[in-house]
Amino acid sequence: MARRRSEQRGGATPAVVRLSEAGVWFTEHHYVHDASATSFGLEAAAELGVEPARVFKTLVVSAEKGLGVAILPVDRQLDLKAAGAALGVKKVALADPEAAQRATGYVVGGISPLGQRTPSPTVLDGSALAHPTIFVSGGAAASTWNSPPPTS
Repeated sequence: MARRRSEQRGGATPAVVRLSEAGVWFTEHHYVHDASATSFGLEAAAELGVEPARVFKTLVVSAEKGLGVAILPVDRQLDLKAAGAALGVKKVALADPEAAQRATGYVVGGISPLGQRTPSPTVLDGSALAHPTIFVSGGAAASTWNSPPPTS
């Protein structure tokens, strides 16, 4: 269901609020998380029936200039050297989970690239451009970024 700010419901995550405030069309997709799942992203892809290349994970990295965010498909591993170069630093490492949670306001496994408590420099894997829509965590729900529905 695509919606805008005027259709926003109570209890929305910060990501949903920010998308709504910006007038971005998006669709929420929900599934029940299995606590035994070893990969949140691959589980989301399977539960939503979407190819993993369209489901993007949000990783918080630590660099000499502070934290950064890398968004990439769930079926790929982050190339730390490439992430550092894209963020304009020489070296990055995955951030401490507690630091990531404090900075973003989200829990590990549900960190959204949108509506983070403390905005950080963010890089998006170029493969996102190959898809008409991508799925990202919206905090409590995965959301897709897409265009407004066509008018008749």
